[in-house]
Amino acid sequence: MTPRHDDSLRPVSALIRGTIFVRDLDRATAFYAALGYTKVYYEGVLTDPSASTILGFRHHGPLSVRIVKSGGPNYGMIGLFLIDPVLMPDIVPPASGPARIGEVALVFYVRDMDVTLTALRAAGASWSPEPEVFRMPHRAQRETCLRDPDGILMNLVETDPAEQERTGREGG
Repeated sequence: MTPRHDDSLRPVSALIRGTIFVRDLDRATAFYAALGYTKVYYEGVLTDPSASTILGFRHHGPLSVRIVKSGGPNYGMIGLFLIDPVLMPDIVPPASGPARIGEVALVFYVRDMDVTLTALRAAGASWSPEPEVFRMPHRAQRETCLRDPDGILMNLVETDPAEQERTGREGG
């Protein structure tokens, strides 16, 4: 008999969201809406000083926030945060081109690569090469990497999005 795993005893949740500090909240929202992130989980302006302190700022400035999701449970969301310029945040130049050491990529399963790429390019993808067939010993699918309007690296995998609910090991 296999012991049953009790998720209520997990010490850490699934990844709840990735937060992106953006240059333009509306432009970033439109881009991720083109990917299907059209449901707003939370939207507002964080005015309590704790919001700035948690991010490491010595002074306070409000943060405009929009957290979006594609539906389903409240994980796998994307937080879009606009930091008040009064805090003088460092501004990272937008990345372009291929992946860099130390960089994180957001990975999404997409049902139709061509439809998704067309929508993301129209919404402001800043770098977007053509897809390739990515081959592994146990499967092959079309994939591509691209960058959002702020230079965030993304990886699109053409496969049924329902595969996100699988619990078994990949290729096992």
